[in-house]
Amino acid sequence: MSAEVRLQDVADAAGVSIATASRALAGKDRVSRKTQALVKRTAERLGYQVNAAARALREGSNRTIGMIIPVVGNPFYAQVVHAVEAELQEQDLELIIADSHGEIEREARRLDLLLGGRVEGVIVVPSDARGSSEALIKTAARIPLVQLDRRVEGLASDFIGVDNDRGIDLVIAHLREQGVRSIVYIGANDNTSVGRERRLAFARASAGLDVHEPIFGNFSREYGLEAGAALVARGELPDAIVCGDDLIAVGVLGALRAAGKRVPRDTLLTGFDDTLLAEITDPPLTSVVQPIAALAREAIRALVLRTEDRDAPTVYSRIAPQLVVRESTSRP
Repeated sequence: MSAEVRLQDVADAAGVSIATASRALAGKDRVSRKTQALVKRTAERLGYQVNAAARALREGSNRTIGMIIPVVGNPFYAQVVHAVEAELQEQDLELIIADSHGEIEREARRLDLLLGGRVEGVIVVPSDARGSSEALIKTAARIPLVQLDRRVEGLASDFIGVDNDRGIDLVIAHLREQGVRSIVYIGANDNTSVGRERRLAFARASAGLDVHEPIFGNFSREYGLEAGAALVARGELPDAIVCGDDLIAVGVLGALRAAGKRVPRDTLLTGFDDTLLAEITDPPLTSVVQPIAALAREAIRALVLRTEDRDAPTVYSRIAPQLVVRESTSRP
């Protein structure tokens, strides 16, 4: 598909829905000849190029893609689902969402259900870097599978994710500019590839600083509250606290506030993902921006190409993030 002109542009210009535009370009009987002619003229005028691979997926199939995420209540994954669904709508494809709740057994059952529903492919955010391997390997042997955000060991499938090293580098470089000398990392354990990657990136990027003993748990606000309380109990706070995601950071912020500590007066605080939470906390949170629209677009592209050619070279893509600086790291 042209990078400049999307199916949505054609639909808007022709005054029809995306689904109607897609069917018109495909010559479906459900669309009148008059509407087909209008849409095709509009597409030609705008220079729109039909995605042949996506069309091949749609024709002769149930036009449905499955997606499994670990925690639907996590604002980051809610945004990811929204972006993936928007991209699929561009292709006139449907989405079925399942929540693994971060449990390996439940994730395996959800994959079996999607296979039984004869989805054309599946996008998976694995719940565990090692424990999810067996179920994902079995699924990838039967239908196209793309791993998004997280990866499992032992599976050479298509993968689309953010450059976690780059994200942490941006955080540490910013904190150094703020004069930070002592620092601590509060993140998730190595059960997920994201938890491991951000932990290792922090250890490397913070070299030369006074690094306090890190605290590891999981990506949740509840864990952030516990970790923040534990950090306060240690005594004097470091100059800055780097959190593995926004949920942890929100929990840490709550624990600091309960202990009478203020951000950024007593310590600086950062998150990762730049969800809506980062904007509405008090103070607003400095966070690494995940390029969610780009992640969704690349994941769908990889999945569609895999349905066209199961033997195509494996796609491994790391997309560069950005840093949004807010009041949580602004020195008074």
